Amino acid sequence: MELADKADRSINARIGRARFPVLRTLEQFDFGFQPTLSAARVRELASLTFLDQAVNVLFVGGPGVGKTHLGIALAIHACSARRSVLFTHAPELLDQLLAADASHTLGKMLDQLRRLDLLVVDELGYLPMDGRRANLFFQLVAARYTRGSLLITSNVPFDGWGKLFGDEVLASAILDRLLHQSHIFAINGPSYRLKDKLASRGTPLLEEPRI
Repeated sequence: MELADKADRSINARIGRARFPVLRTLEQFDFGFQPTLSAARVRELASLTFLDQAVNVLFVGGPGVGKTHLGIALAIHACSARRSVLFTHAPELLDQLLAADASHTLGKMLDQLRRLDLLVVDELGYLPMDGRRANLFFQLVAARYTRGSLLITSNVPFDGWGKLFGDEVLASAILDRLLHQSHIFAINGPSYRLKDKLASRGTPLLEEPRI
C-alpha cells in the first residue's frame, strides 16, 4: 500500500507539472458523435508506442470537435506511464520562445523542451503568427525532430499552413519534419459545445463545415 501510494503521488506530480487546463480521459470521449474519427486508431495510441519511436500526433479540425480533449487524454496516459509531459497553448508557447530569444536563453529553453517525452501544443492556428514566431516554431520542431513526440491540435488544414506561417517554404519545412513520422487525424464532425447548447434548446444539430 505504501508503494502504491508513492506511485500515485509520482503520477499526480507529473500531471501537475504537465500544466493541463482541465483533466480529460479517453473513456469520457464520445466517439459515436464523431463517426469519421477511428476510435480504434486513437485507443491504439494509448499504448504509447509512438513515444518510443518519437512519432508525432496531429489532430486537425474545426472548433469544438474534441481535439484538445484527445490531446489531454493521451498526455495523461503518458503521465501515468511516468513519461515527462508538458501541455501548452500555441500562442503562450510562442510568446515564451520569443522572450527566451530576446533574453539569449533560447538554446536553454529548446534543450529543456527537447528532453520531454511528449510536448502537446494546443490551438495552433487560432491566432495570427508573425515571421519571428514562425521561425521560432520551426526551431522547436527541428529540435524535437526524431528525438521526441509532438502532439499538435490545429483548426487549420495543412494546405493553409503557408498562410498561417506567412511563408510557404518555412511551412513546407515544418510539415516535412512533423509529417515524416506521424499519426494524422482529420476530425470533420460537428462541435460538442454546439451539441450541448442545441440539445438544451431541443434544436436539431447542425454540422460544421468539413475541413
